[in-house]
Amino acid sequence: MSADSTPGPGIPGTPASSGPRRRARGRRRKPRATHRKALTVAVWTAAGIVAVGGTGLGYVYFKLNGNLSTVDINQALGTDRPAKADNGSQNILVLGSDTRAGGNRKLGGGEDDGSARSDTAMIVHIYEGHKKASVVSIPRDTLVDRPECTDTDGDTHDAADGVMFNSAYSTGGAACAVKTVESITDLRMDHYLEVDFRGFQKLIDELGGVEVTTRQDIKDPDSHLDLKAGTHQLTGEQALGLVRTRHGVGDGSDLGRIQLQQAFVKALVAQVRDVGVFTNPKKLYDLADTATKTVTTDSDLGSVNALLSWANGLKGISPADMTMITMPVQYDPADLNRVLLDENKAQLVWTALKNDRPIPRAATTGTATGQAKGVVNAA
Repeated sequence: MSADSTPGPGIPGTPASSGPRRRARGRRRKPRATHRKALTVAVWTAAGIVAVGGTGLGYVYFKLNGNLSTVDINQALGTDRPAKADNGSQNILVLGSDTRAGGNRKLGGGEDDGSARSDTAMIVHIYEGHKKASVVSIPRDTLVDRPECTDTDGDTHDAADGVMFNSAYSTGGAACAVKTVESITDLRMDHYLEVDFRGFQKLIDELGGVEVTTRQDIKDPDSHLDLKAGTHQLTGEQALGLVRTRHGVGDGSDLGRIQLQQAFVKALVAQVRDVGVFTNPKKLYDLADTATKTVTTDSDLGSVNALLSWANGLKGISPADMTMITMPVQYDPADLNRVLLDENKAQLVWTALKNDRPIPRAATTGTATGQAKGVVNAA
């Protein structure tokens, strides 16, 4: 599920309704300092935090710390969870929230019903040594068996069978989303990161836009996107439209949208490495201020110092070291707008990550794709 330049699902860093349903179980050279930003930007985290933190200005720390929102995942989920890895590898659940309330209503294109949905979900696996990473996108339309979960307010939500994956977040927030992912994968999520529509759009605008090349016209009134084939410097609004588009590309499914999202992430990483923010203190501060206002983290990452330390540990990971795939699924024959987990192939993914191994190519061979590969590439 990647653009032409996206590494394949082999060794990380190498090129690469109604009716019954089956249930799923649920290029200029820049200083090396820019490399530490690659992964954090790729997962829509705090662009600029590392460099700003290095200024040592106490008031900057105080201001940015006050911006951060956190959720105590560990407290909500308790001890009945998969074990932590003991080799230094990490799994991070990254969600892009599809909130329909308030200022996000216009951006979301939906009704202001006060609800929130996980429009984008990715498991980011950092390998031992923190030199490579694999990213597994989870289609929001996957039918799963959602486990009983307790949210961060202490309210318990009943289990449900054969429901869409993104219902976990809309039902019980971050804690239930993490619980559902851990139930599907049997992998411990060590950290949680979330960003909403407005934050994503503003970050792109403050970066000066992101340059991409589209191989065909893309027009999707639902996401408010209208692009002719060619090279574009996307504004924040256009970038948001691109990562939300599904009806304008491929087979019109959520899987095609994921392919666009993964291609855009690659373009975004390239843009950040070439934009010169590391020589512009004001731009750095503006980026960090916006990011910390719009990102939500687990409590373990809930300070600028913690984010700084964590991001510094990832500084060896560049875009070429990232493998991006989509969780293996097949279309639901009862409703082609839904997908079902391909359990045998998905187990290849979870076993590989649990053992800190590369994802085998067999895991994504013959799975549903979305047919939007190559529609968008870094310019």
